[in-house]
Amino acid sequence: MPTPPRHRRRRLRSRRRPTAARTWLGLALGGLLGLGLIALTIYLGYLDRLIREQFEGRRWALPANVYAAPIEMYAGLKLSPLQLEGLLKQLNYRYDPNLSSQASYYRQGSQVFLRTRAFHFPDGPEPSHRVGLSFAGEQVARLYDLEQKTELPLLRLDPVQIGSFYPGRKEDRVLVRLSEVPPLLVKILLTVEDRDFYQHHGISPRAIARALWSDIKALKLVQGGSTITQQLVKNFFLSAERSLWRKLNEALMALILEVRYSKDEILEAYLNEIYLGQDGARAIHGFALASEFYFSRPLAELKPHHMALLVGLIRGPNYYDPRRHPKRALARRNLVLDLCAEEGVIDAATLAQAKRLPLEVTPYFHRPSARYPAFLDLVKRHLTLEYKEEDLTSEGLKIFTTLDVRVQEALEQTAAATLTQLEQGYRLDRLETATLVTRRDSGEIVALTGGRDPRQAGFNRALDSARPIGSLVKPAVYLTALAQPERYTVITPLPDVPVQIKNADGTFWRPQNYDRKPHGQVPLHWALAQSYNLATVHLGLELGLDRVVDTLRRLGVSRELARYPSLLLGAVELSPLEVAQMYQTLANQGFNTPLRAIHAVLANDNRPLQRYPLTVQQAIDPGPVYLLNTILQEVVSQGTASSAYRILPRSMQVAGKTGTTDDLRDSWFAGFSGDYLAVTWIGRDDNSPTRLTGASGALQLWARLMAKISAQPLALTQPETVEWVWIDSTSGLKAEENCRGARQFPFLRGSAPTETAPCAQDIQPWLKRWF
Repeated sequence: MPTPPRHRRRRLRSRRRPTAARTWLGLALGGLLGLGLIALTIYLGYLDRLIREQFEGRRWALPANVYAAPIEMYAGLKLSPLQLEGLLKQLNYRYDPNLSSQASYYRQGSQVFLRTRAFHFPDGPEPSHRVGLSFAGEQVARLYDLEQKTELPLLRLDPVQIGSFYPGRKEDRVLVRLSEVPPLLVKILLTVEDRDFYQHHGISPRAIARALWSDIKALKLVQGGSTITQQLVKNFFLSAERSLWRKLNEALMALILEVRYSKDEILEAYLNEIYLGQDGARAIHGFALASEFYFSRPLAELKPHHMALLVGLIRGPNYYDPRRHPKRALARRNLVLDLCAEEGVIDAATLAQAKRLPLEVTPYFHRPSARYPAFLDLVKRHLTLEYKEEDLTSEGLKIFTTLDVRVQEALEQTAAATLTQLEQGYRLDRLETATLVTRRDSGEIVALTGGRDPRQAGFNRALDSARPIGSLVKPAVYLTALAQPERYTVITPLPDVPVQIKNADGTFWRPQNYDRKPHGQVPLHWALAQSYNLATVHLGLELGLDRVVDTLRRLGVSRELARYPSLLLGAVELSPLEVAQMYQTLANQGFNTPLRAIHAVLANDNRPLQRYPLTVQQAIDPGPVYLLNTILQEVVSQGTASSAYRILPRSMQVAGKTGTTDDLRDSWFAGFSGDYLAVTWIGRDDNSPTRLTGASGALQLWARLMAKISAQPLALTQPETVEWVWIDSTSGLKAEENCRGARQFPFLRGSAPTETAPCAQDIQPWLKRWF
């Protein structure tokens, strides 16, 4: 073969040189591609780990839901049809003459018919019932089962949710399994949002093209191009940022999710995660909660037109909000129904019927995260002793409390009206208040306010405001004496005369009575009924401060107490909660019953986690407590709290004690009826005078409240160690029943006078006020 000419050889060599450069460039590109693949592999591994950790671990941070005590109704209950309707509205029941679903009711005159909501109580599940109630005025007269045609002794409604403990983001949802979701709802969802869900692998180009074509034909947004898997990734893992990087992450994570998990797992997660509305600061996620939020119906009872509306909301929950924009929502719902009919998901008859129906959305009912913030504060403080903060705000605990919504509402209304009346009547500046109400027999806290504004969270005066309690301490002094029957009885004379005690700094403490007068020798019961300071100081000093402090301890006061003589007149700073614990022991005849705010805690799957049973321990002998309580009844009938019977009927027997501090800075009243105990404080945060005594201030609120909530007069249980003896008013000796001026008094057996006096002809004037 002939050798190429020299110029051709030069051209051939020049062609070989670029080949080496291209080789180098190819190697570089290959290296970069390899590094890119390694980086992509590492990044995909990171995304895969992120998905597995969040999807397989705790998928959702579920807030703890806090419930009031369940509402129990029975024949004889003090409740009007109007009040029942108010309670049903708080429970978000719908007015529906057909009772077509749970949580519905209607009223006909003095009868109310309802279909209750199924609920899982701490003691087990309660199914839905169809029930009728007949009323006689302000009282339930009869309860009966509409299906069984039988009388009902008791009806228990689901409890009112009074708040929630949320994580950082206030998201709320009710978790459901895919098997619990109506099949038609799933079909409507897939038809509108992802028709190829069970065919694609996370991304569907065909769905994007079909959605674009549908939107062009309708000249509006009808279908979405993102698959359900992509939507789940966007809601579950990513932020709302709009960027190419986020879309790329969405696509990659959708593919990983499809590889890792089954279609049913992805669909179930989507049904629980999708955002469907806003309730104040609370975000409504998932179809189960949205069904309750918009229709007050369980998911299983939704009709096709309800399902279509919920699915339609996915595109824009705020834009299509059926309460704010009903026309938009109706048009969107009907569009979804039309699409379902085109695809054969519903037939023509169902379409026609569904489109004729209104939205049937319930009126807006805001469920605040803390309806009663002072009470919830108490609940949370108790729970944080046993649960971590993250468990309280993410595990979906169900917390059942002792709060009685009816009593709480009565307290709030009474407090607001009474404070306004006091301020106007006495020309006072703004007052503050705190009140705590318990059940007398169990110590359950049924109502609590921590300030004038019951909806304002912040400083909780019922728990944290330790103020001097004034004469509320005196029952402890007299109880200490009555526990020594060999020395003191209810008629033992006490010296109500001036006293002075030298202080450590050389000054003298000279207490005075409220009326600035001494009263000489007065019977023990009258000294307490009239709250005489001088008699109390003499008695307390004779008993010894250590013994009085020991009695306070046994009554339930755990705070450290300074042993100064002024303690005898209330120089003891306690919160309303501590005072309530003290008086609860008196109300329970010497049995110490720790105050409770919680009944039980259930896990999200209704497993019982904790119960708080009633605990009772005898702290003080019931005999002396019985004697003391008869005097506390006298405080209200004839003593410093007698103005209570300008509000309460005389048939309503109650017992209690007023408390007033120096310069009228604090107004207190603590007392109990047959069913409730309440402690009320009125004052100012800056500790300035209020010009109110315990009787003119706190007692007025207490009596008005008891007139609303109490149905049982106080009937003290007489211990076997106590006997009633007739006493002659002149001599203080034992008398016959028919003697003029004789009066019965209780005594511990063996401590009553044994000598009998002749029947007195006349009662000395100075004794009339005591006997």
